[in-house]
Amino acid sequence: MTVRSTSLVQTLHPGRRAVGLWLVVIAAMIALMVLVGGLTRLTGSGLSITTWHPISGVIPPLDHAAWQREFNHYKEIPQYRFDNRGMTLGQFKGIFWWEWSHRLLGRLIGLVFLLPFLWFAWRGTISRREWPRMITLFVLGGLQGLVGWWMVTSGIETSTRVSVSQYRLAAHLGLALFLFAAILWTAFQYLWPRPADARAAPQALLAKLVALLIYVQMLMGALVAGLHAGLIYETWPSMNGRFGPENPFVLHPWYLNFFANPGLAQFDHRMGAYLIFLGALALFFAARRQAGARKMSAHLVFGLVLIQISLGIATLLNQVPIPLAAIHQITAVALFSAALWHAYETSGKGMAVQKAQSADALSA
Repeated sequence: MTVRSTSLVQTLHPGRRAVGLWLVVIAAMIALMVLVGGLTRLTGSGLSITTWHPISGVIPPLDHAAWQREFNHYKEIPQYRFDNRGMTLGQFKGIFWWEWSHRLLGRLIGLVFLLPFLWFAWRGTISRREWPRMITLFVLGGLQGLVGWWMVTSGIETSTRVSVSQYRLAAHLGLALFLFAAILWTAFQYLWPRPADARAAPQALLAKLVALLIYVQMLMGALVAGLHAGLIYETWPSMNGRFGPENPFVLHPWYLNFFANPGLAQFDHRMGAYLIFLGALALFFAARRQAGARKMSAHLVFGLVLIQISLGIATLLNQVPIPLAAIHQITAVALFSAALWHAYETSGKGMAVQKAQSADALSA
């Protein structure tokens, strides 16, 4: 049975719930940024802005001369020379707006985090002992911007590469998902605090392992995307009549194949999906005799796993159409969220709870 004390929640300062909801909004914005980032990659727009100006970059080109300058910068990189030679200025604007929107959303997330945090800290709703965690989350958000630019430079500083490095793409997504998980978990602690003696469920370790597997699977998805590995072996359940890819270890040294061989990357992604299915199935059966949020979250994880695997198969068989690929990506974020929720519900004690009387004293 879920360990959650109603009376305990009722004794919380009302502002604590506001903090939790604010963090959920931040997590939702990060999820949206992951979706926009995926669409930016799918539309080939990620290299359209070849400079990074954290402050002034928020203003897009405002006249024809400014647009032409941006276009001329783009013409200097390999992607234009090899893939998009002859592109018109109007076509360039189409890919520019995707990347500009992605960067703007990142800046908005920073503001939506910083300003309410300062307010909550000043009011005492977020206590001093909780400041370091919030500041760390904010710093990680800023670091994400740096990693994003580091990723972009992999596609503009070489003479032959027409897309970003799959390694840097995975690092960029990995940090975004880590930040997303940290913020969402903190939101859970504010919204659904537990007493200090809360006991973990028997499947607590498995629940955390499944969440970790989903995280790794999403990183493998980034490798598949970076290698354009979804455009080969467009059959299921076989890979063009074989269990695995042809020449899985053609690269040397052998371990490089796991990160740079498109066929093996797709195979690993398939195997990861099957492993997650088994883990989610085990959680589903483990939660049968439980009730409340533990059972609900386990069922949600299993249901989303079935949907996500179906979407992955459909995306592959249809040669990665942009709408299906985008739905596949955002469903992965939803699945990761559900797995984190279940891991939280089955884990033991959480963050210490601030009672109403002490919070009132802080805000008095």
